Amino acid sequence: MAIILPNGLTSGEIRVLQEFRRVGGDTMTRAAIAAIKHPAHGGEAPAVSLVTKGYLTSEGEGFTLTDQAKAFLAYDPKPEFDGPSDDTAAVE
Repeated sequence: MAIILPNGLTSGEIRVLQEFRRVGGDTMTRAAIAAIKHPAHGGEAPAVSLVTKGYLTSEGEGFTLTDQAKAFLAYDPKPEFDGPSDDTAAVE
């Protein structure tokens, strides 16, 4: 089954936004962004892409979340059902 990423974002871009959530701040330095590890593409490129998409602003030596990014990070999806899936159900 394919994984569909929301809002046309790449996995690297989502990783950058998740890092803002992890550190609990609205602004991160370029050095902190460049240090984010991601298997597909790390560095500053995903953050620059987020600026063009309106999720971040670039101000001097850092990046700041926009209201659009804060709304994205506020979304906390939960599974529809709490129980195990059919694949993991115990067989008696």
